[in-house]
Amino acid sequence: MTTWLITGCSSGLGRSLAEGVLDAGFNAVVTARDPAALQALVAAHPDTALAVALDVTKPEQVARAAAAAKDRFGGVDVLVNNAGHGYRAAVEEGDEREVNDLFATNFFGAVAMIKAVLPGMRERRNGTILNVSSIAGRLAAPGSGYYSATKFALEGMSDALRKEVGPLGIRVTIIEPGAFRTEFAGRSLQQAKASIADYRDTAGPRRKENDKTHGTQPGDPARAAQAIIEMVADAALPVRLLLGSDAVRIVGAEVDDQRREIDAWKATSLATDFPS
Repeated sequence: MTTWLITGCSSGLGRSLAEGVLDAGFNAVVTARDPAALQALVAAHPDTALAVALDVTKPEQVARAAAAAKDRFGGVDVLVNNAGHGYRAAVEEGDEREVNDLFATNFFGAVAMIKAVLPGMRERRNGTILNVSSIAGRLAAPGSGYYSATKFALEGMSDALRKEVGPLGIRVTIIEPGAFRTEFAGRSLQQAKASIADYRDTAGPRRKENDKTHGTQPGDPARAAQAIIEMVADAALPVRLLLGSDAVRIVGAEVDDQRREIDAWKATSLATDFPS
C-alpha cells in the first residue's frame, strides 16, 4: 500500500490532503509541531495513520519522522513538503532573524525532508516528491519579496532535483496554489514589525491589518487535495501544477509578459555574443 508523509497537517491544505489520503485508504504519516492536533485523524484511521511531532527546522525531528515511517509502514512512497508560513514586509522592512526563520522552514526544511527520504526511494527506485510552492514562486508582489524568495529557491532546487532523480524512478512535482480558504492569510501569516511610511502605497496594502482577503479566497482546500491525489495516481506528473482559477490567470499573464519582454529585448540579448 502506498505510504504518504505529509508535513504541516494541523490545518489548511496539509490537513485536507491528510484527510483525503486516509479516506482513500492509503497509509499516511501525518505531522505537525503539536501532534495533539492530529489525534482526530489517527482516531478515525487507527490502522493507516501515524501522527508524528515534526518541526522541519529541527534535524533530529526530521530524522525521527523518516524513521517512524520506515518502522511503521516500510518507508515513504510520497513525500509532500507542505509545511511553511507567509511573511509580509517591504524588503527594507524585513527583520533578519524573521527572514532566516522563514527560509529555515519554507526552503531548508523541505530540503531536509527530501534528503531524509531519498535514500529509501533510491533503494526502491520508486517515489514521488511534491513540493508545495505558490504562485509567489513565479512572481513577487510588493510586500512579499522574502516569501517569494523562499518559493523561488524551492522551485529552482526542485527543477534540478527532478532531473537528478528522474532516471532513478523518482518523480518530482511543484504545486503552485493560488489563494485558498485556509489560515495561511490569517493566523499563519507573519509580518515585520517595522513599517516605513514610504512603502505605504506599495507594500502597505498587503500588511495584515489592511488585507481583507482572508476568508474570501476562491480556492477550496478539499478540492485541491483531491486534485493532488488524482495527479499522483497518474503515470505522468506535470513539472508544475497550478491550483485555482486565480493561479491560472495570474501566472498565465506573468508568463505572457515575460515572453513579450524577451521578444522586445531580443536584439540586445543576441548582440552580446562574440561575432561569428
